[in-house]
Amino acid sequence: MWCRFSGRRKSQTTGMKGEAKSEVIPDWKEQEWDTEKPESYAGIFHFRFWRFGEWVDVVIDDRLPTVDNQLVYCHSNDSNEFWSALVEKAYAKVYGIYEALDGGNTADALVDFTGGVSEPADLLEGQMATDEVARNQLFERVLKATTIEDMEARLDCGLVKGHAYAVTDVKKVRLGHGLLAFFKSEKLHMIRMRNPWGEKEWSGPWSDSSEEWNKVSKSEREKLGVTVQDDGEFWMTFDDFCQYFTDLIMCRLINTSYLSIHKTWEEEVMRGSWVHRQDPLRNRSGGCINHKASFLQSPQYVFDVKKLEDEVLICLQQKEKRATPKEGKGENLAIGFDIHRVELNRKYRMHSAQQKVAGSIYINSRCVFLRKELQEGRYVIIPTTFDPGQQGDFLLRVFTDVPSDCKELNLDEPPQTCWTGMCGYPQLVTQVHVMNAEGLQGQDNNGELHRLHPSKEILLIKGRVVDPYVIITCEGERVRSPVYKDTRCPNFDIKGLFYRKKPKEGIHIEIYNKNMIVDTFLGQVILFSDPNERQENQTLHLRDKGSRQDNDLPGTLTVRLITSTALTNI
Repeated sequence: MWCRFSGRRKSQTTGMKGEAKSEVIPDWKEQEWDTEKPESYAGIFHFRFWRFGEWVDVVIDDRLPTVDNQLVYCHSNDSNEFWSALVEKAYAKVYGIYEALDGGNTADALVDFTGGVSEPADLLEGQMATDEVARNQLFERVLKATTIEDMEARLDCGLVKGHAYAVTDVKKVRLGHGLLAFFKSEKLHMIRMRNPWGEKEWSGPWSDSSEEWNKVSKSEREKLGVTVQDDGEFWMTFDDFCQYFTDLIMCRLINTSYLSIHKTWEEEVMRGSWVHRQDPLRNRSGGCINHKASFLQSPQYVFDVKKLEDEVLICLQQKEKRATPKEGKGENLAIGFDIHRVELNRKYRMHSAQQKVAGSIYINSRCVFLRKELQEGRYVIIPTTFDPGQQGDFLLRVFTDVPSDCKELNLDEPPQTCWTGMCGYPQLVTQVHVMNAEGLQGQDNNGELHRLHPSKEILLIKGRVVDPYVIITCEGERVRSPVYKDTRCPNFDIKGLFYRKKPKEGIHIEIYNKNMIVDTFLGQVILFSDPNERQENQTLHLRDKGSRQDNDLPGTLTVRLITSTALTNI
């Protein structure tokens, strides 16, 4: 984890003397100098870096740049330890030259070294210094993640302006001494950081030799590893951190192991390209939503949220254009993405904008990240460049709690097959938007229905509940909504999309109440849609089934139909 005070990355690694496991140095024991077997030393070293979705092997020799027999760049305090300099050389080889590492992006380095996803937090824009609730929420996120970046001027408080600091620990520190401290249970949010220079520390409250440490027991100080020396590492309160620092970058190592006892994420990895073509239906470089005429020509990826609500992490990474000087230094494209909530049965590309529920920033960074709580349903991610016509490769990573079945939408409409002539081809496409219902009939816990007029809803006693859901049926295809708990006025807000071969056949919308044994029918409406009809909301009374279908049942349903003869209009 790195933090930026007020950006340049300064890579830091430690000697591989312990039992640490590393993807970057996967076989470090075999590469370590062995005094008992000096003949086994080959003068080459093997490293790995995460590059565009995969771990890439890098092999270097043991020649390191020096001046007057001193290492020029990254080095350890121990003159006999060279791992940091070797890792830096391997990383420089990835980019072709040491110079390419100067002024790089902290978040990119974190991803390269871990394979995680980087999540930036703007402490100024988020008003972390003044908003206590937001500050506490951020602290909890940093505590779980347990990373930030123009002028190198040292301030009176000891911090260096424009400097990158590594976050080395985050703790809730218990104040007080003895049993009183235990029972009082007063804790302070603290963060420990390190200046990669190995010197020049924070001199404010809770610095190494400040009086504030008298409020903490000796055992607590020993547990925290508090030392009084200018080694570049120091503690400060999270409140002061939010006041003096401007950015935070957390590198999240997403756990996707089924064998783990900790939270496991489901990861979907999609590789795609922005490709410019003249044909609008084949163009995949439409630009951002500002370019309404071409926006939906960009790549589209559909995924499902299968819980009532799920935290979704999305990371979009473009193939980096930083190259060797020989090839020329390329600039990153400004990239980002939008997320639209779509029909529950959407399986072809969107041709008209749906309900936008989230969107990332657009920035000429290698990676763009978004965390969003989404309700149960189907969604489409549209990754784009900011301007249309730009080309490049990208990697899309989607993390959810349960499998999302993420896949690219490639087809614009149902394909014509050898069976088309026999079975027919769709003549219309209709979008059915079920908005909400009002005044559904009540029901006791034992399943007995109470058909009260909506105006008498106040007479319902406690225990009469309705857990409704809706089913849309068109030409044999069914779309079912989630169950809405304990409400007679559900806000369904769900859509279905139907490619219709029989335009005169009605569309059935039925409402049921979810029961433990047998679900109960609450009413239905049957709709017919013509492309020439005005696209307006309709509020309809619910009807019974069969011979009693003309009889009204309690409640109304509000719907909207959109129908087109052009299958690529919706």
